[in-house]
Amino acid sequence: MIHPTREALIVAHGQPSAPVPPELWLQGFAKAVNNHLPNWTICAATLAMPGSVERQITEIKPGSPVFPMFMADGFFVSRMLPKRLGKAELPILPPLGFDTSLPDLAADRVKQTLADHGWNETDSHLLLVAHGSAKGPKAAESAFAFQKALSKRFDTLEISVGFVEEPPFIADAGKDLPPQSLCLPFFALEGDHCRQDIPEALEEAGFSGSTLPPIGTWNKTAKLVADALTRGL
Repeated sequence: MIHPTREALIVAHGQPSAPVPPELWLQGFAKAVNNHLPNWTICAATLAMPGSVERQITEIKPGSPVFPMFMADGFFVSRMLPKRLGKAELPILPPLGFDTSLPDLAADRVKQTLADHGWNETDSHLLLVAHGSAKGPKAAESAFAFQKALSKRFDTLEISVGFVEEPPFIADAGKDLPPQSLCLPFFALEGDHCRQDIPEALEEAGFSGSTLPPIGTWNKTAKLVADALTRGL
């Protein structure tokens, strides 16, 4: 039996100063999600690419879910995304950072990385670095909620949080950590914060541990998003 094609739209913030690379990356990510949903058509758009969201919503079926590749439900998810969708009848799902499967996915990756390094939980430390915001509490609340959920999946691993744009700043949170420390970027895409701001802050802190790729770029995250879209129906 041939099932009717379903559609979905994945939306990320992107990078206003250089909108093309994140737009192309997100399109590739949408294809990875599509591999898990062969009967779907998965589209992608960043808010930073002029006209991208508007072009996509003219072609997508009403009722198709929109998945926000964001770690919090702050300004861009709660206000900017609905504004850009306009009158399109497209339900917005919870963002990536709120997905109930994300803590398990992250815990598995951290445990495997610790094992690969030959480190045990008791002597190790996990620094969760996130964007934060000086304009509102949503970004920090999302990061602290994830920290709490992640802590429940470990017996003795200490987990702390540092932010790019608000206290505790990464350069402060990363000081005096043990050599057996991991840095986990709580980011959906790998933009300038992950490529420049975070490494610079860790260097300032004297952080000597290992840094994981941003959580949204992991191969298994595509499967997580595919499952979220299926549940979103």
